[in-house]
Amino acid sequence: MRKIGKLLTAAVMCVSLFAGCAKKEEAVTDTTDINIGVLKGPTGMGAVQLMKESEDGVYANYHFTLTPEVSDIVARLSNGDLDIGALPTNVAANLYNKTNGEVQIIAVNCLSVSYILENGDTVHSIRDLKGKTLYCNGQGSNPEYIINYVLRQNGLEPGVDVDVQFRDASAISADMIQGKIDLCMLPVPAVTTIMMKNPDVRNAIDVGAAYKDVTTDGSYVSMGCLAARTKFIEEHPEAVDAFLKNYEKGIDTVLNDQDGAAELIAQYEITGSAEIAKKAIPDAAIVCIYGKDLRPAIEGFFQVLYDADPASVGGKMPGDDFYYVPKTN
Repeated sequence: MRKIGKLLTAAVMCVSLFAGCAKKEEAVTDTTDINIGVLKGPTGMGAVQLMKESEDGVYANYHFTLTPEVSDIVARLSNGDLDIGALPTNVAANLYNKTNGEVQIIAVNCLSVSYILENGDTVHSIRDLKGKTLYCNGQGSNPEYIINYVLRQNGLEPGVDVDVQFRDASAISADMIQGKIDLCMLPVPAVTTIMMKNPDVRNAIDVGAAYKDVTTDGSYVSMGCLAARTKFIEEHPEAVDAFLKNYEKGIDTVLNDQDGAAELIAQYEITGSAEIAKKAIPDAAIVCIYGKDLRPAIEGFFQVLYDADPASVGGKMPGDDFYYVPKTN
C-alpha cells in the first residue's frame, strides 16, 4: 500500500500541476450565499479545509452539508436546496441528461480511489480474478462500470469468468476485517481502515492503474466531481468562479498539510480517526481539475462508460454545455 500510495501521491501532484491546483492563490471574495453538498469519503476529505474556513467566517457565505448519501445530493440539487454538490461523475452526467441540462459539471475532484484487496496472495493482476468471487460496492455507478470494463478488456466476462457480487460497503468491510471473504473492491478510506484492522489483507490491484493499462485516450478514471445548477451559474457566474478558486486553494492546503487535514477529517467524522485519515489521504486521489482542462480530462472516461452501457451516463454523451468553463480561466 505504501508503494502504491507514493505513486498515487506523485500522480495526484502531477494532475494538480496540470490543473492548476498547486498554484498559490489568495482567497477570492464574493459575498453570494452558496449552498454546497459534499459526500463523506474523498470528496469530503478534499473539502475539509474550506469547510473549516467557512465555519471560521473566512467564507461565511459558504454553507456546507456533509452527507454519506449520493441520493441526498441529487435530490437537493434537483429541488434547489443545493447550488453545488459533489457527485459521482456518471451520476452528474445522468442528472444533466435527465433534466435537459439543468446541471453542469464544474470540476473533477477525485480520480480513481478503488483498490482490490485480498485475504491471501493469489491475485496479482486482473486476469488472476478468473474463477473467483469479487465483492464490490457501487452497483449502477462508476465502480460497477469500471470493474466491468477492466475485466472485459482483460478477456474476462463479469458474471461468467468472475462472480461480481454487489453489497453495501460497510458489510463488505466488516467481512474483510473478520476474514469471512477473500476478495473485494472498495474505495479509500474504507480500504485504509480494513488494512489497518486486518494485517492479513493486502492491496492486490490498483484499479485506476489497471484502467490506464487498457486505455490509450489519456483520460483518467474520474470518480467524483462538483456539479452546479445551471440557473445558479447563469445568475452568479462570478460567485461560481470565486468558489472554484477557493476550493482549489483548500485542496492545495489539504495535500500540503496532511497532518492538519487528517485532524479535520476525523473532526468531521469522515474517518474513524486522524490516523486513518493521514494514511488515506495519499491514496484518495484528491484533485481539482476545472476550466479548459476539465473536458479533456474526463470526456474519454465518459466515452468508455457510454460504450459499455449508454444508460451509465443517461443514454447519451453529455453535450458541450455540460462542461462549465469559468470566464476568468
